[in-house]
Amino acid sequence: MFHWIVLATSWNILSGYSGYFSFGHGAFFGAGVYTTAVLAGSYGMPFLWTLPVAAIVAAALGAGLGAVAFRVRNVRGELFALLTLAVTFVLATIVLNTPIDGGPGVYLSAVAVPVLAPSESGSFYMMALLLAVGTLVVAYAIPKSRLGLGLYAIHDDEDAAEVMGVPTYRYKLIAFAISCARAGVAGGIQSLFVSYVTAGSTFNITVPLTVILMSVLGGTRHWAGPALGATAITLLLYASTAADQAMMGKAATGAILVAAVLFMPNGILGVRRRGISAQPAVPLPSGAVPHAERVEASDETRDGARDAMRSVPPDAVPAAARTATARRAGETLLSVRGLHKSFKGVRALDGVDLDVREGEILGVLGPNGSGKSTLINVVSGHYRADAGSLRFAGGELAGLPAHRIARAGIARTYQIPRPFPKLPVRDNVALTAMFGAAALDRADANAAADRCLEFAGLGGQGQLRPGELTLHQTKFLELARALAARPRLMMLDEVLSGLTPTEIDGAVELIRGIRDQGTTIMFVEHVMRAITALSDRIVVLDQGRVLAQGEASEVMARRDVAVAYLGAAHA
Repeated sequence: MFHWIVLATSWNILSGYSGYFSFGHGAFFGAGVYTTAVLAGSYGMPFLWTLPVAAIVAAALGAGLGAVAFRVRNVRGELFALLTLAVTFVLATIVLNTPIDGGPGVYLSAVAVPVLAPSESGSFYMMALLLAVGTLVVAYAIPKSRLGLGLYAIHDDEDAAEVMGVPTYRYKLIAFAISCARAGVAGGIQSLFVSYVTAGSTFNITVPLTVILMSVLGGTRHWAGPALGATAITLLLYASTAADQAMMGKAATGAILVAAVLFMPNGILGVRRRGISAQPAVPLPSGAVPHAERVEASDETRDGARDAMRSVPPDAVPAAARTATARRAGETLLSVRGLHKSFKGVRALDGVDLDVREGEILGVLGPNGSGKSTLINVVSGHYRADAGSLRFAGGELAGLPAHRIARAGIARTYQIPRPFPKLPVRDNVALTAMFGAAALDRADANAAADRCLEFAGLGGQGQLRPGELTLHQTKFLELARALAARPRLMMLDEVLSGLTPTEIDGAVELIRGIRDQGTTIMFVEHVMRAITALSDRIVVLDQGRVLAQGEASEVMARRDVAVAYLGAAHA
């Protein structure tokens, strides 16, 4: 039981937490088996000394595979699963056709079992127990750490997580290495337990399928889920070991897998947590109603939200940034020169030149397809520029990964909100406070998230899931999330679309309050009354080029701008 708890829990550290579904756990388990078998059985190394080596070999194999696979954006989902499955059979072929095994297998009958208990079976029990406890401690600690929150964000929306500051490539490698190392140690212990290892019995599909079943049954989003699933399945299999019951046990296991996939996709603990989360842990504010009844917010609720928006939390922008903003107001914060971006031959940005000045609100306008959202995507690192320069606060951004751009002091919202659906609202906001320019620890990030949610009119709703919010609440969640990063530049992509006039008024006050506390804002919008109310300057894009820029009244009076929006016949 402890053996399977280790394997299922270690698999879950990568595949459950980050969502990178692996069929290759048998390869990393097998690497540990053969590392210990060769070192102890063939070269006489003391058994316990081989276990750290088994962990290192398995971790190195996983990290090497991840270093290649995680660099290719398309290797996700089923492609990653198939790649890891292929590694199992490739490794088996190598082992079988080299002196590592050579065909007859490796014997460990002469290897001494460490004396950890009065009997050999007791010693194996103690080794498995210690490894299981250690693995569960690691699995419990990860979700409470920066690594765990980052992995959960990767699971929900990897691209958005990277843009918000999560170093996705590094975190996936770390999770993969930890996962493989635990499997490697389990393999090392197993090799001495069976005393005779062969490639056929080691590298097969049984291990990955069994650990996947166990993890899915217990719940992959909970640290204890795989352990619960491993316990249940192991007891079931051992209860049906008699000759006339063996097939019944396997059939029952298969039926459980089918039932879990169909009726409990989140596992036993996932169903329990979903039932708990359906009741908010924090009482809803006065005037709020449950999600099922919240079709349209009442006027009273909107008024309360606007009242909460009248001033930005004093610590939402660092004091040093506010002082620097006051000192350098009007200086260029972001300089864009010759920016190009194409998609399959279509030029979305064709030599864009513009400046964003410290402390201003710059409105970016243009007809559909003019390149507005692409501009924000390129500046934030969501897309890489084909050519051109992006200088922010004196440093070059072009070519940097998105998480480093976020850490430099740039935050953004999305035209279509992209909250992390399985994270509570509070964790959605705390994540940017931890990984953005603020770089807070978990406790401070939670406190900052509470303040930003209160400011955005979402106080008391931190324990809800984003799917339980209305559209305008989700839009304000995007603003709260961007604000929690404490950026010097905040880019808003049509944050007002879909809102009612009353909700737009509240959002305008919120945006103005953010700027008044020292954050520079660049926003893409089609709501003209918001543009004129907020913008210090506007830039008009058309077909990927800057058509006009300057004061709103002057720019919108130009005929070429009217033609771009309305066409020549109506300009």
